[in-house]
Amino acid sequence: MLPFYLFTLFATVQAQIQHLPGSCSFESSTCGYTSDPNFLSWTLNKDGSFISVDPGLEDQDGQEERSEGEERSEGEGRAVLLGPSMEQEDWSCLRLVYQLSGSGFLQVQQRREGESFDRALWSTQTASDSWLISSIDLQNSTEPYRIAIDGRPGESKGSSVAIFEIRINPGYCLECDYEESHLCGYRNQWNTNVNWYRGGGAARDTQSNIPYVHTHNGAGHYMYVDSVHAKTFQEVAKLVSAMTTVPISGCLSFQYQRGEERGNLFSVYTRDQAGQYQELWRADPEDQSLNDWTATTLEWIPVQVDIKAPFPLQVVFEVTFNSPRGGHVALDDIAFSPEFCSAETEPTFDPSIANCDFEMGFCHYTQDQMEGSPWKRVSVKPNIYRTGDHTTGAGSFLLAHSRLSPRAGYISRLLGPPLPGNMKYCLRFHYSLRGFLQTDQALTVYLQGQSGIIQDRIWTQNDKSRGVWIATDITFQSPQAAKVVFVSTCTNFWDCGSVALDDISVSLGDCDLTAGLLLSVPGHCNFEMGHCGYIQDKEDDKGDWVRVRGPTPTSYTGPKGDHTTGVGYYMHIEASNMLPGQNARLLSSPLRGSSGPQCLRFFYQMYGSGTGELSIHLRQDGKDVLLWKHTGEQSITWLKATVEYQSDQQHQVVFEAIRGSSIRSDIAIDDIVFESGPCPDIEVKMTHSPGNSNDIE
Repeated sequence: MLPFYLFTLFATVQAQIQHLPGSCSFESSTCGYTSDPNFLSWTLNKDGSFISVDPGLEDQDGQEERSEGEERSEGEGRAVLLGPSMEQEDWSCLRLVYQLSGSGFLQVQQRREGESFDRALWSTQTASDSWLISSIDLQNSTEPYRIAIDGRPGESKGSSVAIFEIRINPGYCLECDYEESHLCGYRNQWNTNVNWYRGGGAARDTQSNIPYVHTHNGAGHYMYVDSVHAKTFQEVAKLVSAMTTVPISGCLSFQYQRGEERGNLFSVYTRDQAGQYQELWRADPEDQSLNDWTATTLEWIPVQVDIKAPFPLQVVFEVTFNSPRGGHVALDDIAFSPEFCSAETEPTFDPSIANCDFEMGFCHYTQDQMEGSPWKRVSVKPNIYRTGDHTTGAGSFLLAHSRLSPRAGYISRLLGPPLPGNMKYCLRFHYSLRGFLQTDQALTVYLQGQSGIIQDRIWTQNDKSRGVWIATDITFQSPQAAKVVFVSTCTNFWDCGSVALDDISVSLGDCDLTAGLLLSVPGHCNFEMGHCGYIQDKEDDKGDWVRVRGPTPTSYTGPKGDHTTGVGYYMHIEASNMLPGQNARLLSSPLRGSSGPQCLRFFYQMYGSGTGELSIHLRQDGKDVLLWKHTGEQSITWLKATVEYQSDQQHQVVFEAIRGSSIRSDIAIDDIVFESGPCPDIEVKMTHSPGNSNDIE
């Protein structure tokens, strides 16, 4: 069992602090929190006032050893703590006091009625010998939901996961008046000489030159930093908020006081997950002469500043001193509003206007008609042995020149919509090359300024010409408004191939920081990080699904690459290792039942003259119900499948592949997504209005 460490930060609770339903100190009860019966149980330790979960006895004692390379099953060593039903129309902040001993995993999830998967809000694998605090924003919701806390202690002896307290307060996690000792998750970034401290309270030193707080009748608390111990030039003290768990934009407000003898600088920054800073506000040097902290009439100065950051960030309050006589800075009453401080502030730019899958046209993309050859919007009919589009496998995409072009020595340019300057963007798209001898000019991405002059090249492809959809992302920033331009150059007839382009998207922020947002859908597995809890059915099959990357070993069957990125992982059956008629079954982790419909989406590839059968089954009570089936060769490309089903009890979904008559019978699946239904109607039109599309025969 986990040793109990005294957690002094939560020793005193102010009576005026409002705690919402779902809060619990675990002193004598679990406050309506219960263990999910499908997993291990959480144990309430009444003496230590915390709740914890330890690994099973077979893991602790080492009685059951795993074979090399064998993964831990989805439910093994897992405990899920379910909170009471909540319905909060206003934004709130959940603060979790927790500890991981040894090794383990802890995740806070949101469970909604009608969904078979929980939505991850926050997770950690950081072990500690003391209690830690996390701050998790809970967005306003009109639908009831429950907090689910997933604890998975490691397999090593002594590992455990424990929770000391759960607090849910109204407002945003960035907000703080420093009346509670936990400081709302704000922390001082330690400096040997200058640091932020919590001041104020009823026992205030009357000889101190630190100001009275302007709230709670002068007996409240605030944060302050002074220069008395500064030793070197430019001593820096930083007060850092917790990282926001969801994107937020709006008005940040706070109160401050500032005193000066020799000089200090007071600034506020945002810091993203990559550690990059952006200055939001800086105090006017002239206001220091107005503030003598020894004066009894000193007033706090209010500040409002807009935040435009639709990605997770921290707020950093930074004070720089030039000498031991640099004065003091005090900070209090940090607040946040989703409305911008000024009605004249421009709203956050929506970059989705630059998204396009080309199913319904060119969206907001245009072409340079003055010279060169236009990009053509084309579609590929099923069963034609040519790579289809990336979106569905049978939809539309853009195609620049091919070997059948009547002439050579031209350029194809595709221009995106204008993007405002001084913002960081992440551009993502899929492309495919075929037939090029030299690919250095096959596809290049530029930025074009307002003058219409191409000003910067931001990407050049270096992939081989192999007819696979390749995913790429580009982080860029322009000081002025600019358009993204896709350029393909055909230098001569013998060297020119074809270039395909599909699924363009633009988001705000660095691509490395927003990559996780692409997988925010519950139950999404692209097999890049493992098997996602999918397991082999060892009882009812003769073969195995195998996680691989690249082409399958047998020619003229199987994919050349995965669907997600073209160079990643997917699951497939290798027919050369099986006999005709043998099957392989892949089982999902147990899914919750619901009264409403569920939607399963995935991509599959059934290419090869001897291809057998792929089917989807609903498994419950030990019985299988057929949901979907395809037999025989379907296409050389990845195709999208949508399956709607309903189950009011716990169940699993089974992917079953049956080997065909020959070794050219490889079957593959990728990008599996479970969502609450019903499934949206998907209609792939093979022909389009004249002038917009060309069917490739």
